[in-house]
Amino acid sequence: MCMYEFISGRLLLFISPPLYPSDTTINYQGRQHEIDFILNPYYSSENLTFTQAQETLQLQYKKTLLYTDRRNVKTSGLDTLGVRPAEFGFPFIAVADPVMPIPNSTFSHLSMDNEGLVLNTDGTFWVSDEYGPYIYRFDSSGGLMQTTQPPEAIVPRINGVVNFTSVTGPDTGRAGNQGFECLTVDESTNTLWAMLQSATIQDGGSDKSTSRFTRLLAYGISLPLVLRPVLKAEFVVPLPQNSKGNTLASSEIHFVSEGIVLVLSRDGNGHGDDTTKSKFKSIDLIDIRNATDIHGSKFDSPTHPIATNGTLDSSITPAAYIEFLDMINTTQLARFGLHNGDPADATLIDAKWESIALAPVGDPKFPHDFFLFTAVNAIIIRRQADNDFLTTQGISLGQPYNAGIDNDNQFMVYRVTLPTK
Repeated sequence: MCMYEFISGRLLLFISPPLYPSDTTINYQGRQHEIDFILNPYYSSENLTFTQAQETLQLQYKKTLLYTDRRNVKTSGLDTLGVRPAEFGFPFIAVADPVMPIPNSTFSHLSMDNEGLVLNTDGTFWVSDEYGPYIYRFDSSGGLMQTTQPPEAIVPRINGVVNFTSVTGPDTGRAGNQGFECLTVDESTNTLWAMLQSATIQDGGSDKSTSRFTRLLAYGISLPLVLRPVLKAEFVVPLPQNSKGNTLASSEIHFVSEGIVLVLSRDGNGHGDDTTKSKFKSIDLIDIRNATDIHGSKFDSPTHPIATNGTLDSSITPAAYIEFLDMINTTQLARFGLHNGDPADATLIDAKWESIALAPVGDPKFPHDFFLFTAVNAIIIRRQADNDFLTTQGISLGQPYNAGIDNDNQFMVYRVTLPTK
C-alpha cells in the first residue's frame, strides 16, 4: 500500500507491506520513495492512445527512505501477534510510548501497515497505520520520534485486553485492516486529521452492511516537539454503500478548507482483482460544519457505540457526504486510453486507489482550480495506493516470486474546482 505527498514537482510515495507473494503479511521494512515528475496537462477532447497518455505525466525515481523505531531497529510488516509494553523513550523523556504492536515477544520490531503520510516543514513527517491504529512521527532520517494512540473506543481489544492482530477480529475497536487509512493536515490551524477506513467493531464494523459510520479525528499539533498531538475534535462520517447495501470504505482524505475534506471511497474491483468491472470509485467531499463533535464524550468509550446495527445514535448529526468526482467515468477514462471492465490488460483501471494530492493550477482567473493527483500502488505526497506488488518478476526479501499477473502502478491527474477560500 502506499500514499503520496506533493512538493513542487516531487511525489513522495509511501510503501507499506504487501500481502504478496504469500497472501499473508511479510517482514517488510516501512519506507517512502521520492519520484520527480513533469506534468503536461491535456485539455483537448480527442481521445489519446494509452501510449500518448503516458506522456502527459512523466515520472523519475529519485531515492528511498527506510523506517526504524526508537531502538534504531527496522520496522516490520508482519502481523501483530504481540504487544510491547508502554515505555519512556528518548528524546521525549516525559512522554511514554503507549503499548506498541509487534510481531511477537521474540521478534519485537515495531510492526506497521503504513497508510497516511503528512510532511512537516522541518523535515519530519507523520505516518498513520492500520495495525494500531496509531499515528507516528518520524524524523527526517526515518527514525521514530513519537507515537499517538487514539481514544479507547478505537484501540482494538479481545476479552478486554489490547490485541493488534488482524488474524482474529477484535471485540471492540478498529476492525481488522480497517485502521487509520486516511491522514491529512490543515497547516493554517496546525490540525492533523485522521480517519478510520470504516466503522469500529462496536459501531457496526464487523459486517460490511453495518460498517458505514466511521470516525474522523482532529489532533492539534502546534507543539509537536513538546506535546504529543492532542485530540480536539471527532466527527462521524457516513460512507457510501453499494447497491447491495455494503459499505464502500475510505482509502484517503485531503484537507480542502475549513470544514471541508476530500475523501476517496471505492470498491476493490479492477485490474489486480478477479472482478474487472468496477462499480464505484469516487473522490468526494465531506462537510463537517454542521456535524456533532463527539470527542471527549461517552462515545470515546467502547461501551457506548455511535451506531447499532447500522443505525446512527439519534443524538449525533453526521457529516454531509457529497459526491464530487467519478473516477470510472467512461468518457474521461477513454480520453487517456483507459477502460473499466474486460479485457484485463494494462489499460484496465486498477482496483486499489488510495491517494489524493493537490497542486494549485496557478491560473489567476481560476484561483480555486487545482490539479488533483491520485495513484494506485504508491503514495503521493500525503496519500497512498495499493497493488500488493502483483508482478510476474518480483523479488521480495531477496526471494523471487511470480504473482501470476503484472499490475503496473497507475497515476491519474484531474483539474478540479474546489470550495476553497
